Amino acid sequence: MSVNPSSDPLQTPAQFVRGVGPARAELLARMQLITVTDMLFNLPRDILDLSHVTPVFELKEGELQTVFGVVVDRDAKETSTGKTMVAVLLQADGGFIRGVYFNQPYMFKRFELGQRLLVSGKPKFSSRRWEFSHPRIQWLGEDDPGDGGGILPVYSLTEGLAQHEMRRLMKGVVEEYAHLIPDPLPESFRERARVIGLANALQQAHLPNTVDEHRSGMRRILFDDLLEFQLGLAMRRRFWKKDRPAIPLPTTAKVDARIRRLFRFHFTAGQNHAVNEISQDLAKEQAMHRLLQADVGAGKTAVAVYSMLVAIAAGTQAVIMAPTEVLASQHWQTIDQLLAESRVTRRYLTGSLTAAQRRTTLDEIATGTAQLVVGTQAVIQDAVRFHKLGLAVIDEQHKFGVMQRAKFNSGDVSPHVLVMTATPIPRSLCLTQFGDLDLTSISDLPPGRQKVVTSRVFGRGSVQKAWEFIKKKLGEGRQAYVVCPRVEENATLPMGVDASGSAEAVYRELSQGEFKEFRVGLVHGQQDRDARSRTMDAFREGELGLLIATTVIEVGVDVPNATVMVINQAERFGLSQLHQLRGRIGRGKFQGYCFLFSDTDTPEATKRLAAMESTSDGFRIAEVDFELRGPGDVLGVRQSGSLPLRVADLIRDRELLLEARTAAFNLVETGEFDEPEYAPLKICVLERFSQIMNLPQSG
Repeated sequence: MSVNPSSDPLQTPAQFVRGVGPARAELLARMQLITVTDMLFNLPRDILDLSHVTPVFELKEGELQTVFGVVVDRDAKETSTGKTMVAVLLQADGGFIRGVYFNQPYMFKRFELGQRLLVSGKPKFSSRRWEFSHPRIQWLGEDDPGDGGGILPVYSLTEGLAQHEMRRLMKGVVEEYAHLIPDPLPESFRERARVIGLANALQQAHLPNTVDEHRSGMRRILFDDLLEFQLGLAMRRRFWKKDRPAIPLPTTAKVDARIRRLFRFHFTAGQNHAVNEISQDLAKEQAMHRLLQADVGAGKTAVAVYSMLVAIAAGTQAVIMAPTEVLASQHWQTIDQLLAESRVTRRYLTGSLTAAQRRTTLDEIATGTAQLVVGTQAVIQDAVRFHKLGLAVIDEQHKFGVMQRAKFNSGDVSPHVLVMTATPIPRSLCLTQFGDLDLTSISDLPPGRQKVVTSRVFGRGSVQKAWEFIKKKLGEGRQAYVVCPRVEENATLPMGVDASGSAEAVYRELSQGEFKEFRVGLVHGQQDRDARSRTMDAFREGELGLLIATTVIEVGVDVPNATVMVINQAERFGLSQLHQLRGRIGRGKFQGYCFLFSDTDTPEATKRLAAMESTSDGFRIAEVDFELRGPGDVLGVRQSGSLPLRVADLIRDRELLLEARTAAFNLVETGEFDEPEYAPLKICVLERFSQIMNLPQSG
């Protein structure tokens, strides 16, 4: 018989757990379950409550109940209103029940004859049988009982491992090892946070006697995950505040008046609120660390420029860094025009400068001659040395990492940092991805800005009507975009729009066909920088009527005369990206129109495009996008693992996140987290987050 080689029982290899052995250990390893601790935290993805399954003859109308049944029939048909209705018939104990789904055609494929199900909902008696409208369905495995089984955990599996085997293995490991788990939370804190002990939580999560027990156990484990993450953010924030002395940059009434005179418009209430919060931060001797998020067109760039001019008025330099050269160029043009009558010296620094231009610019930055610098990531290269940097503005922050943000910190004094995004971010994402930053939001729009009329377009006839409408607008002197999800060509649709969403094919077809009497341009990220800039300038100056583009125009492009946009294969874009693209039009005095071309009828695409049609509120759109696609896709960072949570889910656990954040920041800000009794918890936090959050190893 094998002997456990580990001195720590919790680090016992899975193969030495009772009932596992070498063969099953290989299967568990596929699921990253290597040790006893890994197995203990392999939480159920769901539970089956078989303790309260109701026979058909005992059902009561309008009460939440669960019925066990077997699928004996299913059908899908169109209603008189043109919507679909999917119905599934189940044979249950004591008769038949029916589940009905309206306008969800995809549900038909989810049911198969002979499937064993738990159906939960509030039934009503209709046409001689009980009917559940949009019930919750849980599919049972072959070895799951239909009732009388109490509360059964449901685990994720791998091929070769059945559910009943996993339940048996998990029961054994919990009963033998859960009581050995050390609890990093002091008892006094657990009482305040209303969470149970960790060992008890593992027992209740895996082997509950009731649904409430399972929820209580899961709550503690999820809370720990979120709490440790928020403690890491709170420690990073404290480190920034404590160890980042900065040059105070006061805003006097005289400075405020001089800056505002440069703008040809009055700030909105939202912009004034943002300016006030930022000015208060800039006046302090601690470095500002603030996130400014604004809806499309809400004027965050003006607030950023105001802030940079405050820094320059105080005798320091300011820099704004953008993720792309297109956006950096847009910022440069905006700032250069705004400051045309001022004495502020400004320089543009990107990778496209010649060697001679770069040397001159670097010298001017190092000597302080350049007061305001606009650029791409070129501004954080090792060769760049600022003379006296007072404020760094980072645009579209989610496209940069923490380490890039920290690149501006050198020497004994740090610049104030303002990070910005024109993509409204869901609250729970703000509290995680940007949880160490103070938050300022601008949600109101400039006066006179009109809501863009948005319509989904599908079918040959509707597409042709859209083209005719656009030609009419171009004839009136307006301009339009056609946005494509791809650069290169693939196949072609009969309607004249490339099936792959290829910008090159769409450009060729529209410029030679539908829009041959107009000047049409093409811009995408694979073009030479100069060629791309020439095309953008030509469109900005009104020399081109129609611009075929990829998402290079997503942010920063400001052409007030552009009033119409077609987004080809709109289902391929995220909601926030669609909203961002739509924000490129309707920026002047003319009404904007956005056409979403899409022939896809998947549930997610339907919900996404319907949201675009129904609201222009970027903050609401961000929440819908988050619910549909999750945090990685919303931020465009799925591949980088930007949210290192073990078991918590930001959508499902958003309320618990708020509790964990409040508790974490209170612990750190009051100093309680530095008490000896929190040492085990601090070690957990540092082990998990010291590297990815760039935390100091000492508090």
